[in-house]
Amino acid sequence: MPAAPSDRPAAASGPAPGRALRLFKDWFWRPPRPHGETIVDRRVSPLELLYDLVYATVIAQAGNHLAEHLSVGGLFEFTVVFSLTWIAWANGSLYLELHGRLDGRTRAYFFLQIGILAVLAVYAGDAAGGGGGFAIAYAAFLVVMTWLWYEVRLEDARVHPEFLADTGRYVVAMVVSVLVILVSAFLPSQPRLVVWAIFTVAWVFLLLIFGRSRVGLGRGMAPTDSLVERFATLTIIVLGEVMFGVVEGLSQSQHDATTISTGMIALAVGFGFWWIYFDVVGGKLPKPDGGALASWILSHYPITLAIAAAGAGMVSLIEHAHDGRTPEPTSWLLAGAVAVGLVFLVPTWRALADASRLASVHRPLWMATVAGAAASVIIGWARPAPWLLAFLLVVVLGLVWAVVVRGFALAGGWGPDGSEAAAK
Repeated sequence: MPAAPSDRPAAASGPAPGRALRLFKDWFWRPPRPHGETIVDRRVSPLELLYDLVYATVIAQAGNHLAEHLSVGGLFEFTVVFSLTWIAWANGSLYLELHGRLDGRTRAYFFLQIGILAVLAVYAGDAAGGGGGFAIAYAAFLVVMTWLWYEVRLEDARVHPEFLADTGRYVVAMVVSVLVILVSAFLPSQPRLVVWAIFTVAWVFLLLIFGRSRVGLGRGMAPTDSLVERFATLTIIVLGEVMFGVVEGLSQSQHDATTISTGMIALAVGFGFWWIYFDVVGGKLPKPDGGALASWILSHYPITLAIAAAGAGMVSLIEHAHDGRTPEPTSWLLAGAVAVGLVFLVPTWRALADASRLASVHRPLWMATVAGAAASVIIGWARPAPWLLAFLLVVVLGLVWAVVVRGFALAGGWGPDGSEAAAK
């Protein structure tokens, strides 16, 4: 029998507000997912896309500095700053992939990170000589990540104690990282860069060690579509830096036919990177074993570094569009970026789950990328006119793509619509 009208307000105002508050608290501050609790059908969230966008700002600031300081020293500084940025991105992205939730706690911590990264971007344009501001902001970021990984260790202790040894080592590595970066803030600019370079090498070795650990990446991380999409998104971000470089170069130069044509050909270099990456390795799952996962993750680092550096070089290339020969630093930067990007496609490909099924593709892929890298170095050494240098690099990328796609087609890994899935 329905309650009397006078009874309904009392029922509605009883325990419902308290229950709603408890439900909100349960949702807002849930613990992180422990290791091994992978969400296989997980989708990349809007929070992650916003998170990536902030890294685009940091990389753009560092790229602007390189564009203004095209030299061996400028390239070294850019490489080191990009490396620190990539390590931060990998730490945050892998945490979200492995342990994040769609709750308020995850959002709060990552909005905090985004705020710190905004400050980091302010100093990224002159990271080494900015009075230690970049290092202090980076150390603050690492403090947040250290706490997040420590909370994961607490959950592992409760649910999956077999991961405790590895997570404990990782937390220790994070604490040491905070101290190293914080100390570097008080060093002169050149020693600071050296410390950061050593820090980068140490992190590469750390990831390799965890990849081969008994319960490391192999058991703690399952390859998922969302993981692949995260790394593809970063590749798209650095490809955007090529567009920014072209636009910046055109904005600072006279708008005649030669300059605009050079800019459009230079933009095609970015298109060439896109075609090769997404047709060869993009969107494909890596193998589930730890060594292959570590190789797949780490090989993205030089690929994205090369593309971002190429974007910075576009500014100088377009500014010198009327020169008879490309300036030497610009020529070597662009040609070297193409060579590095091509060479590191091979370890990325070898780490894919389909590498064994399409083993016959490996030989043409290896030969094409090595030949393309060698040709790029020769082009950089020859230093033709800016438009011709860009055009020849586009030709190299196009030929490598054609050889690789032919290998896919002959191996049955290329469908009628240009997708591998169609051929299965």
